Amino acid sequence: MPVSPIQTYLEQLHARHAKEAAGRVADYIPELKLADPNWFGICIATHDGHVYEVGDARQPFTMQSISKPLAYGMALEQHGEPAVRKRIGVEPSGDAFNAISLHPQTGTPLNPLINAGAIATCGLVRGRTADEKIAGILDTFSRYAGRPLQIDERIYHSESETGHRNRAIGWMLRNFGVLEDDPTPTLETYFRQCSIQVTCRDLALMGATLANGGVNPVTGVRAIPQAYVTNVLSVMATCGMYDASGEWLYRTGLPAKSGVGGGILAVQPGRLAIAVFSPPLDPQGNSVRGVAVCQDLSTELSLHLFDASQRGTPVVRMFTTRRNVTSKQRRPAAAMERLKGIGRRLRLYHLQGALVFASIEQVVRRLMDRSTDTEFFILNLRLVQGISPSAAWLIAGTRAKLAEMGRSLVISEAGIWWQALVDAGVPREAFFSDDDFALEHGENFLLERHYPEPHATDRVALGDCALFAGMADAELAVLDALLVRQTYARGQSIITAGHASDELFVITAGSAMVSIPTQDGVARLDALTGGMSFGEIAFLDRSPRSANVTALSPLECRVLTRAAFAQLGSDAPQIKIRLLENIALGLTRSVRQVSRELAALK
Repeated sequence: MPVSPIQTYLEQLHARHAKEAAGRVADYIPELKLADPNWFGICIATHDGHVYEVGDARQPFTMQSISKPLAYGMALEQHGEPAVRKRIGVEPSGDAFNAISLHPQTGTPLNPLINAGAIATCGLVRGRTADEKIAGILDTFSRYAGRPLQIDERIYHSESETGHRNRAIGWMLRNFGVLEDDPTPTLETYFRQCSIQVTCRDLALMGATLANGGVNPVTGVRAIPQAYVTNVLSVMATCGMYDASGEWLYRTGLPAKSGVGGGILAVQPGRLAIAVFSPPLDPQGNSVRGVAVCQDLSTELSLHLFDASQRGTPVVRMFTTRRNVTSKQRRPAAAMERLKGIGRRLRLYHLQGALVFASIEQVVRRLMDRSTDTEFFILNLRLVQGISPSAAWLIAGTRAKLAEMGRSLVISEAGIWWQALVDAGVPREAFFSDDDFALEHGENFLLERHYPEPHATDRVALGDCALFAGMADAELAVLDALLVRQTYARGQSIITAGHASDELFVITAGSAMVSIPTQDGVARLDALTGGMSFGEIAFLDRSPRSANVTALSPLECRVLTRAAFAQLGSDAPQIKIRLLENIALGLTRSVRQVSRELAALK
């Protein structure tokens, strides 16, 4: 499987922060202080279940406080929002995670993500005993992760044996009636909930489940009703990083939750989730490397929720292969036949909307997946409304990765986004004014790679010209005597729109372009090489020329005049009939190709 530029970026990000020495491993729970401070993993999971991971992404650790918002979602599901809000508020406390932050009049916890609120949440989780409560929590959390989870019994016993402050909080909640019974089963549930063991990869998929509206994107199993996902993400945004929540939201713009086990989970709703695992913590109890990594990801990948460029438009408007859409460059029959066989090796994508990390990531993934059977990619940007710096460098990085694999990626109709892509590293020669020229370049790329025998300047015999197909040698000799030989220099005009149409041209060497003038210059309608003809329609119906034809290289043509055509009618009618049949066949092929292209563009 080819390495994605996103994977390369994560590896560089991991290396950038791996030497960070600040922070201390949590030691107030004896078993937590045994964690290796060098453990460090990063995962990104998209809303459709694709995971990028680097470092110690499979190292087990305990969720600790990251479990709190998921348990809060369970309480909302089981009792409804009004009942839960009577016992637990949603205001940021501004206090440390283990502070006794209770409403002064009611005694209710200020939010569900401090310890007091999390213990109150466990009291709402259904179950008569601690075993019944934790069984339900494990089942729900396993649906989030997409695999069965279990409790780290060593951590649980260590928490339970040293959780005196939490026990005091539990009894205070009982005193205020927030907990209605003996708090001991609820406290043991809370200790076990915090001791649920996950990996960084698990955590990323749990976040991706929230990003995906509550459905695990890999298994398709719902973990939480969609109606409560916004409640969970809201408290994560305002309270998830304890007394650093305001600074966190200001810097990253992402709902998040940290845990003293060293994990941080951040979610970009509708798009993706980030999980980082690194045990050394800052004074607020948040992973030092985790905070730094998430800040870099938010800045460098433009993930901030309040970034106005974030739009939800599907970024791929249309894609097709060269089997359905071809350039206007007409080629000899042999070359066309060869292109038919390798046409699926060229793919055209029309993008739209705002290109940011979360949207372009899906395009990059698709390109990398297709790189095993596709050699030439075209990205059309005509309908793109914005390109973030992260999207620009991802496009540039993808092009570089594909080039390493012997593939090519070019840009069509870049418009005003051209400079941003050049600044990100896309070379100027990768840009084309429209799909037609990009397709022609891709076709040439494939022909040169698979059939390295270009003969564009070689003279083509009359018998190999499409207009004279099926004619006997004697008939070709008659035509050879009638056809005038004309030569043109590169850039010389052959036909001018509006002029009389008393000649039909057959190219025997070189190439020419059919075009019409536009506000931006000229639009190419057709490109012709040896063996092809032009000017047939106007020649037949005697109308003025409708387009210009210009030599793209030194050009040789055989010209059939109207007088010579009339002479064939009396001297060799069978040749004239054959000419008319071949003209009709050529026009039919053109109409069918246009129909295929229109169908592909719908």
